[in-house]
Amino acid sequence: MDTTLQDPLVGQVLDGRYRVEARIAVGGMATVYRAVDTRLDRVLALKVMHPTLATDATFVERFIREAKSVARLDHPNVVQVFDQGAEGAYVYLAMEYIAGCTLRDVLRERGALRPRAALDILEPVLAALGAAHRAGFVHRDMKPENVLIGDDGRVKVADFGLVRAVNTVTSTTGAVLGTVSYLAPEQIESGTADPRVDVYACGVVLYEMLTGAKPHDGDSPAAVLYKHLHEDVPPPSAAVPELAFELDELVAAATARNPEIRPHDAVALLARAREARESLSPAQLDAVP
Repeated sequence: MDTTLQDPLVGQVLDGRYRVEARIAVGGMATVYRAVDTRLDRVLALKVMHPTLATDATFVERFIREAKSVARLDHPNVVQVFDQGAEGAYVYLAMEYIAGCTLRDVLRERGALRPRAALDILEPVLAALGAAHRAGFVHRDMKPENVLIGDDGRVKVADFGLVRAVNTVTSTTGAVLGTVSYLAPEQIESGTADPRVDVYACGVVLYEMLTGAKPHDGDSPAAVLYKHLHEDVPPPSAAVPELAFELDELVAAATARNPEIRPHDAVALLARAREARESLSPAQLDAVP
């Protein structure tokens, strides 16, 4: 956790309401702070857009519109959006604060997870995405950094509206959004994004949870993108022989390069994941990677 005191926002009250207490993380599009809503006396997370984005009127308009839409997405596994606004150069989103860590932190610390633990994370992620898909949303940037795991064990998906807002601004430059390791082939080829791109990304995340590594690597982002276009995601059991065939099948279904043969949305993939869990013995669920 980064609580650098030199950050000019730390210690300030943003928009006359949000007292910024600490910097939590810095990402490519925004900085996240822990803050207190002084009106409601509630701890929350404040995501403040980087100035280069905040000065773009098109981005700000789209961001606000998307934030309002995402705020209506009420699901226990989706990070709740409370408010959005702007003050001077700061464009922000006020969100539910989750005390805990990201799935990326877990993978960095522990490496590969047992199948039971991986499914315990995957299923609530898919439940959140399923609700979003049925409401007309596509996340577009599913990756371990956007999966929050609370100290109480709750699993939450973050960053729904942000990617769509940024996509409008960057698509004209040809920029490829999303971390390259999780992009579906159709996203790479044409920028197409329907629920099946989230299904693909979740298949990659599952592979990473089961093996401790990404399925495709390369010397450059372009090399990784090429592999996503031209190579199948390998079966997890090729890296961890103890893994059951049903898990190989689940990853293969989610990461089919042809979107037409993938589960059509996260609800469908969740059903497949639950079927896989039910077919595994306790020993298979607790196989040590």
